[in-house]
Amino acid sequence: MAYPEIPLKPIGKEEIHKLEYSLLISSLVEILTDPKFLEQLKDPRDRLTWIDSIATAAAALARDKAGMTLSDIADDIGRTEATIKKHLKGETEAGKIVLEAYKKLEKGELDTTLSVLLGLKRADYLEEVKAKIDRIIDSLNETINMLKEISEKL
Repeated sequence: MAYPEIPLKPIGKEEIHKLEYSLLISSLVEILTDPKFLEQLKDPRDRLTWIDSIATAAAALARDKAGMTLSDIADDIGRTEATIKKHLKGETEAGKIVLEAYKKLEKGELDTTLSVLLGLKRADYLEEVKAKIDRIIDSLNETINMLKEISEKL
């Protein structure tokens, strides 16, 4: 089940950007946590190339899912139609990674940490954090009371 907060078939620029950012972040998390990419990311030039390629592929796929033509996508993000086409077909490594991220979004397999980064399910996460903080406060209050009792006996 897909996340309702992330439009898989975006309508309008706001929804396109929401899908684009979701794809970008999840794809970057993928390459930053996959050992096969770590060596490539050590070189600053390669790192910039990866980030640019992932961003281009994410932008292209989000616009494609919105129904934009190849020509319009190329004009909108300032890349050639050939580059866009390769990314959308998964003929580039970045295209493959972004397509896989889209499939995960479709299936609802978005990582919890990523959900928080994207602002999804924030209420649930905040409730968990609040409950933990409340338990810590209760524990501290108990400790304070015990220390007061001890100091009164001294």
